[in-house]
Amino acid sequence: MEGRRKIPKLLIAVLLIAFFFAFQICASASDSDAIYYESFEEPFDGRWIVSQKDEYQGVWKHSKSEGHDDYGLLVSEKARKYAIVKELDHVVNLKDGTVVLQFEVRLQDGLECGGAYLKYLRPQEAGWLAKEFDNDSPYSIMFGPDKCGSTNKVHFILKHKNPKSGEYVEHHLKYPPSVPSDKLSHVYTAILRPDNEVSILIDGEEKKKANFLSAEDFEPPLVPAKTIPDPNDKKPEDWDERDKIPDPDAVKPDDWDEDAPMEIEDEEAVKPEGWLDDEPEEIDDPDASKPEDWDDEEDGEWEPPKIDNPKCEAAPGCGEWKRPTKRNPAYKGKWHAPLINNPNYKGIWKPQEIPNPDYFELEKPDFEPIAAIGIEIWTMQDGILFDNILIAGDEKVAESYRLTTWKPKFEAEKEKQKAEEAAAGESDGLSGFKKKVFDLLYKIVDIPFLEAYKPKIIDLIEKGEQQPDITIGVIVSVVLIILTVFFRLLFGGKKAAVNTETNRVPPAEPSDNQGTSVENEDEDEKEEDAAAAPPRRRSTRREN
Repeated sequence: MEGRRKIPKLLIAVLLIAFFFAFQICASASDSDAIYYESFEEPFDGRWIVSQKDEYQGVWKHSKSEGHDDYGLLVSEKARKYAIVKELDHVVNLKDGTVVLQFEVRLQDGLECGGAYLKYLRPQEAGWLAKEFDNDSPYSIMFGPDKCGSTNKVHFILKHKNPKSGEYVEHHLKYPPSVPSDKLSHVYTAILRPDNEVSILIDGEEKKKANFLSAEDFEPPLVPAKTIPDPNDKKPEDWDERDKIPDPDAVKPDDWDEDAPMEIEDEEAVKPEGWLDDEPEEIDDPDASKPEDWDDEEDGEWEPPKIDNPKCEAAPGCGEWKRPTKRNPAYKGKWHAPLINNPNYKGIWKPQEIPNPDYFELEKPDFEPIAAIGIEIWTMQDGILFDNILIAGDEKVAESYRLTTWKPKFEAEKEKQKAEEAAAGESDGLSGFKKKVFDLLYKIVDIPFLEAYKPKIIDLIEKGEQQPDITIGVIVSVVLIILTVFFRLLFGGKKAAVNTETNRVPPAEPSDNQGTSVENEDEDEKEEDAAAAPPRRRSTRREN
């Protein structure tokens, strides 16, 4: 009987032990899913190392996010350089599977000029020390907000080793998204996938997707071009790049007077009644007196200052009356022969393409491992708060962290912002509408074909946010810029492409316009003639 009783006890003990281990595994599952996680709930002293380089005078603080009990790493002073680094317990390999880089930043005092990005550093064998961490410390990836002047972007820079030269080259993501312009908490996510794709998310929303091996997505491209222009190729001396030439058969008309002035006196003009011919426009100020310390020998002969003649204010004018000028109807300017298609036109010359000696093929980027996370920035603003830095091997893990650490704070901050706007006398409806409009404009400005105009558009948007009275004008201006660029793309036309084998462009079709004279000058030529003419005298009341 006793032997039978021992068996159930043994089974119960085994089950209890198994249940205990299962509970421990479930309880720690969330932590094990993160390769690295920093919440900053505990002080960073002793775990993060502040650079001892003299140039980094900015003071880091362990501080709560405004309005929350949540702690972060705070940039506490304006106009300072900051550098701090955390060495990881284990090196992170970026070559195998998916890797997610994620962190939060709150610009509590805004960001006019400064960075708020992270650097994911290579192992120290690459030649750096934590206490000497600076701008030159070798990194694998740089990721995060940067804004100053015309720069407004969420950086993603891959530092990749050229397999031929052995040099490390910075490859910048083209057309990166813009930095949110408010003072709320935002979470930035970069997802590196094994299919060579990278996605940039802001607040969990994908803002940019790119391929590491695409020349359209990174500058300079990771994979060089297969061919390059031949540096030894020279343009032939008889190569004619003029698509239009003056018509050699055109003759200037006999009645074309090149010497006729652009303007002539208006013979029909009549001097207004009451014109004071003998009164000057300006007179000596009768109330002025010579300063007591005026020395004629050192300062010269003193002359009273001039004032407008009060008699002229009631009259149509004073002084000598002269007829005003008017445009000369006989003016035609310098004659030029009309332009015709050039029969010898060969196109815009380009050198022949040759195989690129530096070309190499690449199936996957040769990512350098991550051994540390550093923040090395220069900023004119304080109040930048970093929080919840995460490295994970699963997109869903990063999403769960966003939902639990960032989302509640963000929602609370938005509600507070709405209440403050309402208290300031701005209706919730109008405020919400403006917010949606500006959010839409920030999305539109990230469209690639607007890249050349991006700084100008962002400057307009920011002015509109700061000055609500000009919001409508800003919106109209931005829309006009976008429409202008769009119509230029549609109707601006392109030059014919050069045939790389023959260096020739197909000649244009001959024109049917065989006119032998030009009736009017081109506007540019008129401006040249006007510039060569004597400057026009400032008009006065006597010429009215």
